[in-house]
Amino acid sequence: MVEPPSSQLLATSMQIDIVTIFADFFRGPLDYGIVRRAQEAGLVAIKVHDLRAFAHDRHRTVDDRPFGGGEGMVLKPEPIFECVEAMAIAPRERRAAAKESVVLLSAQGKRFDQRAAAELAAMERIVLICGRYEGVDERVGEHLADRELSVGDFVLSGGELGAAVIVDCVTRLIPGAVGNQASTQQESFTAHGAAEAGPGPSSTCASGGLLDYPHYTRPAEFRGMAVPEILASGNHEEIRRWRRSRALEKTLRNRPDLLDEVSLPDEDKKLLARIKGGEM
Repeated sequence: MVEPPSSQLLATSMQIDIVTIFADFFRGPLDYGIVRRAQEAGLVAIKVHDLRAFAHDRHRTVDDRPFGGGEGMVLKPEPIFECVEAMAIAPRERRAAAKESVVLLSAQGKRFDQRAAAELAAMERIVLICGRYEGVDERVGEHLADRELSVGDFVLSGGELGAAVIVDCVTRLIPGAVGNQASTQQESFTAHGAAEAGPGPSSTCASGGLLDYPHYTRPAEFRGMAVPEILASGNHEEIRRWRRSRALEKTLRNRPDLLDEVSLPDEDKKLLARIKGGEM
């Protein structure tokens, strides 16, 4: 796991702390790609905290049976509160002003999406608490964490995989983490428009909260499957329109729910009507 020297931590734009009982899990996800490069560049500092270090009994116990009965074990509140408080995080009522957030990873949380990733990327420090077993004592969510997130409508064995997903999504939105930062503003689910284009024509288009348009690269023909001719036409406006229509078509096919969540411009509405009518 990449850990910048202490002198570099002061220059980072973001600090991410992960609270878990399986610290070694993160030796893989944090050591590759954009997350690794962002750490090496001092754009983000990531520290993994072993929750068992904050359990003070002989067996370093972090879980117990649930009150009222039921299956499984529940993570205890004491080690979690002590661990987070040791980080000198601002109280909940002052965290927004301090640009800090404590996140509880839980199947009962709000669904994590690109909008939530952008909100967390604007923070200076985030703490990710990884749930385990049957769950986490409810007092953690009610009095310590300021948001509870789930990476999908399914149940994982613990919050570690979800935390790794959030770290990746958030890190790539930090300015400088991705080589071409404008690319992060043209992807699937990104609600706002693309970054201001440079000089010259542009055939790209922002997703506007929908799915991204299809991408092709060389060779132009592979096993009888050809790249659409329009992409090699050089007509930037026609390419842009084609890409937008394909993005709308893919969204309608794979994620029609997204069409109800965005306000489409008139041009998109006309394209969508033609797609639904089988004209495209």
